[in-house]
Amino acid sequence: MPTLHSLLNSIAILIAVVGGSWEFFVKPRLALLGYGRVLEPIGNTDCKKIQELSACEKIVLHQPTGVLYLACSTPSSRVHWTPAVDRLNATGASREDYVATYDPKTSRINRLQVRNFESSRGLSLHGMDVVPSSSNPSELFVYLVNHRAPLGKLLAKEVGADSVIEVFKTTIGGTTLTHIKTVEDPIIITPNDIVGAADGKSFYFTNDHGVKVGHVRALDNLGRATTSVGYCHLEKGCHYAIQNMHGNNGIAAAPNGTFYVANAVSGGLYVLEKQADNTLVLTDSVPTDRGMDNLSIDSEGSVWAASFPSAMTLIFKHFEDPSIPCPSSALRFSINTDTKTATLGVKYNVEKVSAER
Repeated sequence: MPTLHSLLNSIAILIAVVGGSWEFFVKPRLALLGYGRVLEPIGNTDCKKIQELSACEKIVLHQPTGVLYLACSTPSSRVHWTPAVDRLNATGASREDYVATYDPKTSRINRLQVRNFESSRGLSLHGMDVVPSSSNPSELFVYLVNHRAPLGKLLAKEVGADSVIEVFKTTIGGTTLTHIKTVEDPIIITPNDIVGAADGKSFYFTNDHGVKVGHVRALDNLGRATTSVGYCHLEKGCHYAIQNMHGNNGIAAAPNGTFYVANAVSGGLYVLEKQADNTLVLTDSVPTDRGMDNLSIDSEGSVWAASFPSAMTLIFKHFEDPSIPCPSSALRFSINTDTKTATLGVKYNVEKVSAER
């Protein structure tokens, strides 16, 4: 029988373990999700709503023209069918998602009409890239993540989405999307975002989980590293570019072969270098105080990231009711040119450019 002294010691140890777990494990993760964060709007005085465009998961800027390309759906469909966050009610999914263009100079919107695409499961869009052709700059290749519902009587909640990558082409100022190919492969597991090549024949994509469904996916929120980046060539097939990463979401590539991947769970920007065999090697990471989503690179080489100042609002409120606003913010990453801080190991500047409550 335990003595009073041993019992008190056990209680003291338990309190220390619980307290330590809260201070060093639970509290930092809640902070990343936005718990206790004070949201201060900045950089949003010139913003406006574009009511005609809704539930657009990815926006790509065509820098030569200033026209935006958007992968859009409906708010209702995002509530029912967003595989990345275990929303797997296929009966509520839109099969008619679309790519739209928006010209900020004229406010003109075009919904691109799909050509030569034969699929009873339609388009349920997520990540996207729009890349000028290396042989004809007026031609654009459009790479799309398409989360199809599973075939037959299979239930998405049991087997997950039957996700693929769709490759289309269009032209600058064009109003149609012509289908080139549907890419299916076992390593296209949970595709989230994509970077396409200028020849229309290859692409990199992120898997945001290591498996499609199951309670084990929740372990990724606690640090389990199962996400990956895949590489596919339309004629040569697919292989992993890098595995055992954590929280992979948005991806972008610079002209010099440097790739960037956003961590949506623990925050931070991964920096990777492309190898001769089309694999990627992790060379650096830049911490942030919030999870991040889509990435883009501007003409000066800075990386911009959409980020979640309150992921808890997004997951537990906005996805339940899209009419509830979700706080958002934009971060900009640039090379640190300050010699004083650079010598201390600060390679990148991280700026909060805008924030909205």
